[in-house]
Amino acid sequence: MAGGAMFSIWRAIFVMSFMWGWYCCMAEEGTATFNTPPYVPSSCYGYDPSQFPVGDLFAAASDAFWDNGGACGCHYRVSCTGGTNEGVPVPCKRGSIVVKIADYCPSGCAGTIDLSQAVFADIADPDEGKIKINYEQ
Repeated sequence: MAGGAMFSIWRAIFVMSFMWGWYCCMAEEGTATFNTPPYVPSSCYGYDPSQFPVGDLFAAASDAFWDNGGACGCHYRVSCTGGTNEGVPVPCKRGSIVVKIADYCPSGCAGTIDLSQAVFADIADPDEGKIKINYEQ
């Protein structure tokens, strides 16, 4: 393999590594709590039952990204990074989950995002009550 081709390969690997690192760091840090049913009416869709995705994969946005209702219908990937109140030794479960914003968690909301009970249980032990998260649109 010629020296120029080898240099091009290494340059491509470097650029891709840099871009991957930049992309991975775009996630925001915050906290998540959870809400229990009933979930209606919601600030985004009122009493419309079709607002809730299959598996109740939805959440309520806090002022951190509510954007005067602009967050309605947006999807966010959420992952647990740790506990906040030391109630559970290892609160996080592996992986992340994508949720649809269907409601507003008003000022004074205890978390950056208020997950449905089903979503919270998918990524963390509900006994923790509040967790540290990474989230990205």
